[in-house]
Amino acid sequence: MTVKEIAQKNPESLIGRAYTFAEQAHAGQMRKSGEPYFNHALATAETLRRWHIDEVTIAAGLLHDVVEDTAVTEENLQNAFGDEIAFLVDGVTKLSRIKYRGAEAKVENLRKMILAISQDLRVVFIKLADRLHNMKTLWALPPAKQKRIALETNEVYAALAYRLGMWEFSGELQDLAFPYIQPTEYRWLKQHVAGAYQTRRKYLELIRPMLEEKLKNAGLKPLAMDFRAKRYYSLYKKLLRYDMDIEKIYDLVALRLIFETIPECYAALGAIHQQW
Repeated sequence: MTVKEIAQKNPESLIGRAYTFAEQAHAGQMRKSGEPYFNHALATAETLRRWHIDEVTIAAGLLHDVVEDTAVTEENLQNAFGDEIAFLVDGVTKLSRIKYRGAEAKVENLRKMILAISQDLRVVFIKLADRLHNMKTLWALPPAKQKRIALETNEVYAALAYRLGMWEFSGELQDLAFPYIQPTEYRWLKQHVAGAYQTRRKYLELIRPMLEEKLKNAGLKPLAMDFRAKRYYSLYKKLLRYDMDIEKIYDLVALRLIFETIPECYAALGAIHQQW
């Protein structure tokens, strides 16, 4: 169930109460994108739910902006939801005050975030979820602010997510920042890569049934088999090492197999090498 569905089904639950509280606190507020402000709080909480984080953190995600952006005070929040949620929201508020101002400030940002991690990692998860939705609506802000936030996202938050082992999420943040940091390079990449993506994906779709048959004959059954396209920012960095020649990039699109055990992975690799 989504956060909204959980709240509607169990209005007296922690998530249900946080949903109602945040919706009322943000009533009438609009974001630069033109959408209700509460949509941002809900999107943040929904990302946390997808990460399978506990309900206290999801509730704090719903409430993460009420003290900073509404008439709700820290005392109001503490009385309504207790010390733990008040602590998480306060931590997110403190991180929000850190602004990227260049290389020197970047180091200081990381120090402050590491300090926040040492207190409670959930504060950082909420902030990362918050940043994801902010990046998806970055188009609504003035160009100068877009670039500052994109640089901050790429240099600080994506790097932090990577260090936490959130590699896919880190790549997603980098891709969202890329068009604002290097718009010319991003447009070039979009123009030159689309055809290559299409061609290589068709090839993988062609060999997929052959691969499934080969694995079946070897007594192997993957838990999952899916396609993975190389992210744009990661691809751009790799192209820089190959004189921007797309033909030299062999992992533009990949077929990913996931098995239950490591020995099965090696057995599958052996079966694949026999065929290809």
